[in-house]
Amino acid sequence: MIDDIAGLRRLLQETRTIAVVGVSANWHRPSHFAAKYMLEHGYTMIPVNPAYVEVLGQKCYPTLRDIPVPVDMVDVFRRPEDVMPVVEDAIAIGARSIWFQLGVINPEAARRAEAAGLQVVMDRCVKIEYARLFGGLNTVGVNTGVISAKRPAVVR
Repeated sequence: MIDDIAGLRRLLQETRTIAVVGVSANWHRPSHFAAKYMLEHGYTMIPVNPAYVEVLGQKCYPTLRDIPVPVDMVDVFRRPEDVMPVVEDAIAIGARSIWFQLGVINPEAARRAEAAGLQVVMDRCVKIEYARLFGGLNTVGVNTGVISAKRPAVVR
């Protein structure tokens, strides 16, 4: 499981395409503004939710298995008890990593994903970590825990 600054930074730099499972079209939902933030920061964001046809101007797919392009990361906004099928789908589509959002804690699902070769992040927000590691949080006085006089370059 990735839980260190260097690992999180590396994963975010290596990722290009993020499938957001459980994304909402409602602007006030955390899944919506996290997806919007990552889209605005150069990632290809693929919404996954059977309730929508489109989210944030992107075609929305009912399941991960319906996505016709390769996916680097699966970002999960689902209840902990509902993530094992998402892990199985992520494995089936050949995703390289799976990111369980804040509050999504399922050690069994994490073990299954790691056993299949996926990189796993659990109980963290991709938006918060990106901002913390690449300079978006410290501009508002938030202590990011990263001590550096120089911001790392974002490789795109």
